[in-house]
This record gives sequence, C-alpha cells and structure tokens, in this order.
Amino acid sequence: MVHPSSTENPPVPATLFDGYDPGAFFDEMIASDGQVRPHYQRFARRFQGIDADTFNAKRRSVDLAFLRQGITFNVYGDAQGAERVFPFDLVPRVIPADEWKHLEAGLVQRITALNLFLHDIYHEQRILRDGTIPAHYVLSAKHFRREFVNTKVPRDIYIHICGTDLIRDDKGQYLVLEDNARCPSGVSYVLENRRALKRTFPDIYETCGVRPVDHYPAELLKLLRHVAPGGVAEPTVVLLTPGAYNSAYFEHTYLARQMGIEIVEGRDLIVRDQHVFMRTTKGLRPVHVIYRRIDDDFLDPTVFRRDSALGVPGLVNAYRAGSVSLANSIGTGVADDKVMYYFVPRIIKYYLDQEPLLPNVPTYLASEESDRKYIVENLDKLVVKAANEAGGYGMLMGPKATQAERDEFRQKILADPRNYIAQPMISLSRHPTWIDDEGFGGRHIDLRPFILYGEKPVVIPGGLTRVALRKGSLVVNSSQGGGSKETWVLYGNE
Repeated sequence: MVHPSSTENPPVPATLFDGYDPGAFFDEMIASDGQVRPHYQRFARRFQGIDADTFNAKRRSVDLAFLRQGITFNVYGDAQGAERVFPFDLVPRVIPADEWKHLEAGLVQRITALNLFLHDIYHEQRILRDGTIPAHYVLSAKHFRREFVNTKVPRDIYIHICGTDLIRDDKGQYLVLEDNARCPSGVSYVLENRRALKRTFPDIYETCGVRPVDHYPAELLKLLRHVAPGGVAEPTVVLLTPGAYNSAYFEHTYLARQMGIEIVEGRDLIVRDQHVFMRTTKGLRPVHVIYRRIDDDFLDPTVFRRDSALGVPGLVNAYRAGSVSLANSIGTGVADDKVMYYFVPRIIKYYLDQEPLLPNVPTYLASEESDRKYIVENLDKLVVKAANEAGGYGMLMGPKATQAERDEFRQKILADPRNYIAQPMISLSRHPTWIDDEGFGGRHIDLRPFILYGEKPVVIPGGLTRVALRKGSLVVNSSQGGGSKETWVLYGNE
C-alpha cells in the first residue's frame, strides 16, 4: 500500500505474491485452490515480472504525484484538521465483461425504479395508498420534503447521479449495501487513480484490455445540460460547493475543472425575480443548471435551515418556477434513508414488475416489533446502522464491539426504533493489497460504481474500489482510514 509519508523501501519478494494467503475468504484474485482467477492472469503474468526495486520506485512515484496534485480529502473531527492524501494501492481490482454486464443491468434497474418511486411519492403516492410500503415509513423519513409534493421536476428525474455501494459475500455473490442518492462522492478518485496507474504501468494497462472511464465528466456535463430549463439553447451550468472545508472539496474543484464549468459557493449566486444569477467581474450572469454538492438542509435558508450560510436565499422558489434545474433534485434523500433500502426489492417489483438483479443484504427494521426484539437480543451478531448517517458514522459492528458499546446502542434503538436497521455481519471479499512491513496481504474491499441518469442511463465501467487498510477491519470508508484501488472492467472475460 502506498503511504504518502513512507520513505523507506520495505522488502518485496522476488515473486511478488509469494506467501500470499487468501485465507478462508472469497478472494477476488486468488481462487480457493490457489490459482489466479482467469480474468487476473494477464495482469499477473506481466506484474510478476516487476522486480523489487522497480516496484518500490513506482510506489514512491505515485505517492509523490498524489501529494503534488493535492488529491486529498478532509476528515471531520480530525484534531490536526489537515487534508489527507487518499492512500492508493497499485494492484487493481479486475472485473470480467460478463460479470460487469450483470452489475450494469442491476444498477440501471435500481436507479430506474428509485426514480419512479420518488416521482410517485411526490405525486400520486400510489405505492403508499395501496399499502405496498407502509406510508408512515416514507412520511416520517428525515429527508422527505412535504413541501415538494406535487412539484414538477425537470424531465421527472430525481436522482441524476447515484453511487451504489456493492459488496461480495463469502461465496462471491454481489449484494447491494446502500444507495447514495444525494451527493455521492468518490468519482474524482476513480479518474485520478486511472491516470496514475496508466502512467505507472502503461504496458500492463495496454495489454489487459481495460475499458476507459475518462469520459465521465463529458457524460456528466451532457446530463446536466439535458435537464436544463426548456428554451435555453446554451445553458450555463455551475457546481455549487459548501466550500474548502467540505470533505469532498477536492472532488468539487476537480469535476468543475474537468467539465469546464464554474465552481461557486452560495455567496457567488443571487436570486432576482425567481431567476438565479452568478456574480462575475462583468456583472450578473444567468445560471440555468446547478450541480449542487450541498444537502437540501443547507440549500436555501428561506426554506430549510435558517442558520445556513452555505446556501442561496430564494433558490428554491427559482427551482419551483422552473427557471433553474438542480441535480440531484430536492427530496432524493428519501432514497438514501437506510430504512427505505429495505423496501427497494418491493419498489423494483412494483414499478418494473421485475425481480431485483442485485439482491440486498438481509435487513431487519428496528421499528417492526419482531425485528426489534431480534436485534436487541442479538447485537453481538449484527451490524447496526442509523438511518441517515454515512461515512461509517452512527454504526455498531456488533461482533467487534464491547459490551458497553452494545448496551449504548441498545438504548438508542429502543428510544428511537425508526432510526435503526440491522444486518448480519457479511464476510466481505478480499483483495491482495500492499501493506508496509507485511508485503501483500488480503484486505476487505467494496465497490462504488457511479450511475448517471439523463437522456438514458449510463454506468461508467469501473468505480471506486475502497479498501479497509487495517487487518481484519470491514470499514472501508476514507473517513475511517480506508484506501482505494483501481477498478478495471475488461472488454472480455480473460
């Protein structure tokens, strides 16, 4: 694993993967019989030819490049308050074509159904009226915006950009862990990781038949222009950021630069006569589409949180009037609610009359009496999650927690059952990952592909593979000390 602070050259075995033990887990690269899986063989043959000195030199080179380019993230609550480089491992995760085809179909199915669901609950509410989903779960959701019922959104699209987290269990089956339907982060690392690895192993990359990802900014800009208000031939698109103290600020600046659009903060925008304008040195300039990376709560202090200094007064009225479009739309946080996740298989069946192509992790709802009883009696076997937390916060890893921690969560669950779900601990798949002082060791991973939903759904062939760097840890979030890997989707299966 590349660490920015690393200056030593730890020993690398003559054969890089000698001694690697996949253990009793599903290993992405090494099968249970010790053989390299077919879709990794081309990579492994070329990678094995790299000697120790070359490998260490390449690690240092990538390390320095990331530092110089400021590829960083912020950790909230970090006492040092410093930006950190996102640790990057040089061995890519490889996904064969047929496997990706299945994932792609499942992701498109999911975002299509979620958009139909959001349109329904903000209009007819058929799925609630006929009891397919108990109405109180939606109406009590923290991010359900009652004030937007019967509001038409551009082209009836609510979730334009989604990052859906996938894991594989001990049998190698893909499962959906959650849908990030508000402001999913991480795609900038997908793009920069690709550049870094292409630069580091150009010959290996060329010979493995890897599908490109660098068209993401162009696809995103096309989507944003697609949802522009009618009658605007050349819409002005901007990215609205909370500012430099946001954990994803690097990504905000990166995407704006890649798309060639302005990055703005709330103070850069003003609303007049229900139209949004950007302050420029040449006066006010109309704005037609806003890729907002600010949650609903902070978007407009005249409608949501009055203490928000990040948003734009009057923006919601302009949005209602149809003079400006927002991506993602207001109110999509309902689909982010972990309680709603439980109902997604029903949502897919209801709107599409299809079975889910990608199953959920088995989930218990603490607000259901029988589930709640099971949860509080089995906290030592379960992972408990708060309904609206992200980034690994508000979570109890029951089997690894202390009795005091489990007792504390038991009280929280009993006090506010609507706010908690529980799932069995899934033994995530592992991947060979370079660890200083250890060499290549198995580390647990997940995958966040990015889905764009505009004129037609587009899934970028790849995604952010996150790695839990601590041995035995299942928490992959960067804010909890995780790292990342390249994700290579192949044109073929080998």
